[in-house]
Amino acid sequence: MTIKVQHTSIRDVKLIEPHISSDARGAFFESFDQHEFDEKVARGYTFSQEYHTVSPNNVLYGLHYQIQRPQGKLIRVVSGEVLDVAVDLRRWSTTFGRWVSARLSAANCHQLWIPPGFAHGFVVLSEVAEILCKATERRIPEHERTLQWDDPDVNIAWNLDRPPLPAPGNVKGVSFSSAEVY
Repeated sequence: MTIKVQHTSIRDVKLIEPHISSDARGAFFESFDQHEFDEKVARGYTFSQEYHTVSPNNVLYGLHYQIQRPQGKLIRVVSGEVLDVAVDLRRWSTTFGRWVSARLSAANCHQLWIPPGFAHGFVVLSEVAEILCKATERRIPEHERTLQWDDPDVNIAWNLDRPPLPAPGNVKGVSFSSAEVY
């Protein structure tokens, strides 16, 4: 696997572009290699769980995080397209309260690495999207928190033509000013 890693405007959040081999027979790329991840993206993380989400257009998930045993996440879209968003909730960080986004799609094969300490969410831009999310910690429902997706203090530019349909469990997000942070 040969990947190209780009730092986003929040340096710890990284956009990963795989090397894709393609010809008349189709395309091939390695979607994950632990050794290369350690060398080029983030050292010392292993993944303990993977989620697979299938959602229709305009459905919005997030912004989720675990206040205890925070999860690092590696996001990849296998069908369709999403706008993926991460919000820095690390009080000690120079980018605390800032957000970054990336368009991830089956066509571009990009992945987004979001380290522990961030809220994460996405909105489906295509007719349907399938998303894979590798997590460094197991999901623990009692530690899950949701940040309000449209919080005016965070002011995420979702760039939507119409209001999104929040997924169940996303409607009761808390404001940034009252959120538990790291």
